Amino acid sequence: MQRLIIKGQNKLSGSIKISGSKNASLPILAATILSENALIKNIPSVKDIFTMIELLSFIGLKCKFSKDKKSVKIINKNNKINTVAPYKLVKTMRAGILVLGPLLAKYKKAKISLPGGCAIGTRPVDLHLMVLKRLGARIKINNGYIYATAPNGLKGNKFKFPKISVGATENAVLAACSANGTTILSNCAIEPEIIDLINFLKKAGNKIKIKNRVIKISGVKKFKKISYEVMFDRIELGTYLIASALVGKKVKFSGINTEIVSNEIKVLKNMGVKISYDKKNIIVFKSKKIKKINIKTAPYPGFPTDLQAQIMVLMTKGIGISKITENIFENRFMHVPELRRMGAKININNNTAIIKGPTSLSGAEVMATDLRASVCLVLAGLTAENKTIINRIYHLDRGYSDLERKLRSCHAKIKRI
Repeated sequence: MQRLIIKGQNKLSGSIKISGSKNASLPILAATILSENALIKNIPSVKDIFTMIELLSFIGLKCKFSKDKKSVKIINKNNKINTVAPYKLVKTMRAGILVLGPLLAKYKKAKISLPGGCAIGTRPVDLHLMVLKRLGARIKINNGYIYATAPNGLKGNKFKFPKISVGATENAVLAACSANGTTILSNCAIEPEIIDLINFLKKAGNKIKIKNRVIKISGVKKFKKISYEVMFDRIELGTYLIASALVGKKVKFSGINTEIVSNEIKVLKNMGVKISYDKKNIIVFKSKKIKKINIKTAPYPGFPTDLQAQIMVLMTKGIGISKITENIFENRFMHVPELRRMGAKININNNTAIIKGPTSLSGAEVMATDLRASVCLVLAGLTAENKTIINRIYHLDRGYSDLERKLRSCHAKIKRI
């Protein structure tokens, strides 16, 4: 099993181009089930993307990557579609459930394995099923699979999500695009990745309006041929911004839209990180003193739960007591014991982590437990004294494209063995 070895406390300097967004690419790829001809550009080279392409191929779509694997052309003109998402393909990737809405809407039936992905809480699929039932689906769960049918097709309706959910919003929007009539969804998630999905769907000919947290969709019978470039990965950007705040000398980031990450920039500036930016670029300079801060994770435009583990590493350098409250997932502090092994002073009180700083971290052998926890250990290794060894790095490969190469290009000492 592969591991990462990091020799810490080397100053980062250089430039990093941010990859396309994994969390935007996955629902857009699922949406190609509704299309006949789509070219998706700027996708990241990560395991979850390859798994989704494998799933689409299993269903019966023809998928062809460009040489650099950053674009994929998807043709769906197969009359013999397999409306099944099997366990072997969905077990490692929660986004597999996103094919449920499109399959049900277009082919009136679907059999989808209950999803896997990171072990960061129960993350039930109840909301996905509730909204699809409201659109006319008949659903039962048996032997680890969701069986869904819509003999007369899906029909537009009104639905208010009892809780904001990114995945359920995406599935509902995808299903409603090919439903008969108009669907009005309220209390929706409005993450930038969902806006990117909606922009893709609109370019394909769908009639969608969004205001605040209400999305109105008028179903269409046929998608236009489409070429679409996926947005940048704001979580990858946030991760590298925090790495630069920890051990950066001068690091520049390009290929981005800084308006989308304005809250993250504000948080880092409030912590004393030296940042300059324009609309498409950010530069992080060496920061002398990191300040304490209190943060609560929240749906967009709040602070993202996917950066909670990373910002915790920066909090260990803050002068005083910092706190971070996790409001999205109930089991997302599994990285804390590993950070403690490296010398971090962190206590957990229900859904709040209390971090005492400033603390010098020391290298240790640690174990990754999920995608974002694994990258937080990379950040800890970059700032720690001596050598850090990270086990179970297959989690990293699910969400970070060329991580070692990008860090090495900025003079980090990191290698995979």
